Amino acid sequence: MDSKTLLVTGGAGFIGSNFVHMALAAGKKVINIDKLTYAGNLESLQSIADHPNYKFVMGDIADTVVVEQLLSTYRPDAVINFAAESHVDRSIDGPAEFIQTNIVGTFQLLDVTRKYWNSLSCEEKASFRFLHISTDEVFGSLDTEGYFTERTAYAPNSPYSASKASSDHLVRAYHHTYGLPVLTTNCSNNYGPYQFPEKLIPLMILNALAGKTLPIYGDGLNIRDWLYVEDHCRAILTVLDKGIIGETYNVGGHNEKTNLEIVYGICDLLDNEQPRSDGKSYREQITFVGDRPGHDRRYAIDNSKITKEVGWIPAETFESGIKKTIKWYLDNPTWCQRVCDGSYRGERLGSNALG
Repeated sequence: MDSKTLLVTGGAGFIGSNFVHMALAAGKKVINIDKLTYAGNLESLQSIADHPNYKFVMGDIADTVVVEQLLSTYRPDAVINFAAESHVDRSIDGPAEFIQTNIVGTFQLLDVTRKYWNSLSCEEKASFRFLHISTDEVFGSLDTEGYFTERTAYAPNSPYSASKASSDHLVRAYHHTYGLPVLTTNCSNNYGPYQFPEKLIPLMILNALAGKTLPIYGDGLNIRDWLYVEDHCRAILTVLDKGIIGETYNVGGHNEKTNLEIVYGICDLLDNEQPRSDGKSYREQITFVGDRPGHDRRYAIDNSKITKEVGWIPAETFESGIKKTIKWYLDNPTWCQRVCDGSYRGERLGSNALG
C-alpha cells in the first residue's frame, strides 16, 4: 500500500491521529476530514501539519458535498472511517449525536463512497478499500469465561454500542448489496498518546497529577482487554494491505485487567516517576462512585483470525504500553493543558444518568 492516498475520517481524534502519524511514516498520502468536536484536537497533529503528504479539511462525514469534493479532488485508494462519537457516558446523557454521526454519518459516507467507487476504472475498483473502524462493545458483555470472536452475535448494551453496531451492519450491507470492497475491524479498549482525558487511563493520570480524586465506577472489577494504540494502528494498516474483502477482524491486546488493577498500576508507576510532594501514594486519591447504567462486566477478544489471516500480533504488553503512555503524558504537559482548557473538566461523565 506504499504511496497510496488515504481519505481518513476522524483523523484528529485519539486513534485517528495516531493512525495519521503512522500512515505518513509508512509513506502514505493522507487526507484527513474531521469536524473537530470535543474529542478532535489538531494539537495532536501539530508536528505533521506542514507535511507535504498531509492535508487537513474541517468537515462532517454527513456533509455529502464536502466528501464528494474530497473524493473527486484527491482520488483516494482507500477510505478509513474513524469518525464516531465514542464515549459511552456521553451516549447515555445525549444519544442523539451518536445516532447522527455513527449511523447517519456512516450511511452518508458509504453512499458517497459507493458512487465514487463506481466511477473508477476496473483496476482502480479492484484495489480500492473502505475500512470501517468499530469496537468490541457491539458484542455486549462476557461472563468470566470465553472471548469475542468474529462470529459472536451482536448484543449492544448502550446507545454508543448500538449506534456502532448499526454502522457495522450498514458497512456489511453495502458490500453484499452493492459490491463495495469493505473491511471492518472491531477493537478492544485502546490507550496511549493523544487520548482525550475523559477515558479511564488518561483521566487517572491527569487527575492524580492534579491532586484530584480518582473516581472508579462500582466495585472496580469490570474487566477490559487493553490494546496499545500503536499496535491497533499497525493492525489497521495490515488489514488494509492484506485483509480479505468483506471480512471482519477482531483486534485485541491479550491484556485483560480490571479497572481497579489499571488504576493501582498507574498510581504505583506515578509513585516512582513523579512522587507526591507529601510522600504518600497516589492510591490514597482513589474513590468509588455509583456505577454506570448498563455497564458491561467483561470484554475480551480472540485475536486468532487476524493473526492467522494477515499475520498481525500486538507488540506491546500492558506493562510496556502503560509505561510509554505515562511517560508521554508526563512529557507533554502543554498538550494536556490545552485539551483540558476546553469544556471538559476531568469528571466521570454520565453520573447524572444514574438517578
